[in-house]
Amino acid sequence: MTSQRTILIVEDSPSLAMTAQAHLEPLGHTVLIASDGKAAWAVLNAQPIDCVLLDLKLPDIDGITILEELRSRASPPAVIVITANASLTTAVRAVRSGAFDYLVKPFAPARLITTVEIALNSTSLRREVETLRRTVERAEFGDFIGRSIPMQAVYRTIEAAAQSTASVFITGESGTGKELAAEALHRSSNRASRPLIVLNCGAIPRDLLESTIFGHVRGAFTGATADQEGAAARSDGGTLFLDELGEMDIQLQTKLLRFIQTGTYQRVGDPALRRADIRFVAATNRDPAEAIRDGHLREDLFYRLNVVPIRMPPLRERGEDIVLIARRFLKQFAEAEARPFTAFAPEVEARFLAHPWPGNVRQLQNVVRNIVVLHTGTIATLEMLPPLDGGVIARMDGSRPTASVASAPVGAMTMGATTAMPVDAGSIIPLTAMERRYIEGAIEACGGNLQDAARRLGISPSTIYRKKESWAKADGS
Repeated sequence: MTSQRTILIVEDSPSLAMTAQAHLEPLGHTVLIASDGKAAWAVLNAQPIDCVLLDLKLPDIDGITILEELRSRASPPAVIVITANASLTTAVRAVRSGAFDYLVKPFAPARLITTVEIALNSTSLRREVETLRRTVERAEFGDFIGRSIPMQAVYRTIEAAAQSTASVFITGESGTGKELAAEALHRSSNRASRPLIVLNCGAIPRDLLESTIFGHVRGAFTGATADQEGAAARSDGGTLFLDELGEMDIQLQTKLLRFIQTGTYQRVGDPALRRADIRFVAATNRDPAEAIRDGHLREDLFYRLNVVPIRMPPLRERGEDIVLIARRFLKQFAEAEARPFTAFAPEVEARFLAHPWPGNVRQLQNVVRNIVVLHTGTIATLEMLPPLDGGVIARMDGSRPTASVASAPVGAMTMGATTAMPVDAGSIIPLTAMERRYIEGAIEACGGNLQDAARRLGISPSTIYRKKESWAKADGS
């Protein structure tokens, strides 16, 4: 027996309608009655109906008209036609118009109950399949593209958490779309009309990060010539996304934890407490357990933020999503560059599916852009593909930087390398100069993406920022 459902009997004979109602209500269903088409539409448009017992001969409308209209709805009820005409023609016409089954007047109670129960079970199963299909086949969500099972899990988590005020902690490799997830959370929440403030904790110099988050007052430090609001004030009522949280100074993490717990903060140099209503979303491309163990992330801060965890899957785990995303990028870049590309050759898509994509979606994006910018045609072929597995210094077009250090493989310049790099005595330069040349070459090879360059070099982005500051001072001296 099915769970309680709502049944509508559309029948102009009160005695027949009430008799059917008397047989069905003891089964636990809600049974409504409409005596004509107008009354039937009033009920059908006011609430969900699971099954309709429909007389084809109504005083104001042909029952087939109602049947055909119901069939066009997104999730129609099961319709069982009631007819006094036992001709095959009438039954066939009703079934072709979308009826689940038909009953001929007068019908036995057992026949009525069996037909209705089968129809209700069929409708329930059909709706469950439709819901599952919509979920599994959803190829887009927010700015995401992908119908893979791992991404469906991400979509469902975002939908479930969006209306909550609970903090969300997003993990995943660089380039997997952690910021897109934060944006989707914000847009789906009741805070969507308020600001979403994004802070990359690894891209802001350590001594400026506190002021960037909390703001400062005039004279709080050298260069503070005026009061300035921080991200806390600007995201009041909205969402604050703290990307690369593990790059934040551990002492500042203590102040952030207090802010999250109390909802109050102080601008740098200001003793007054301020209050802000903020939904916090944090992200890191580090393994949180490893970051806590290494002292880069406070354990209590992690658990305070990790109320709703979201893991962004790497591109290599997303199967056919790789091709869907590549096709979207091809269309997007072809339009932007006014190129005629419309598709990839099958062997290119096969190559895409076989590649592990260590740089994830960002790397795929750069590969497709390289094809569109450097080539022309309607079909992107294998000959147009840039190297997909070159070293960090290899550019997307296959060329290499002109600096002498560029000829060395990345591994030869990292700690623990066992192979010496050949050096000509006359070309020896100071180690600091070589380090700068190598780091700048890595950033250029990564398309200016400092985060990606830092990850590949095995150092933190803040290390690169500090070195760039010291280089700038040296250049200016």
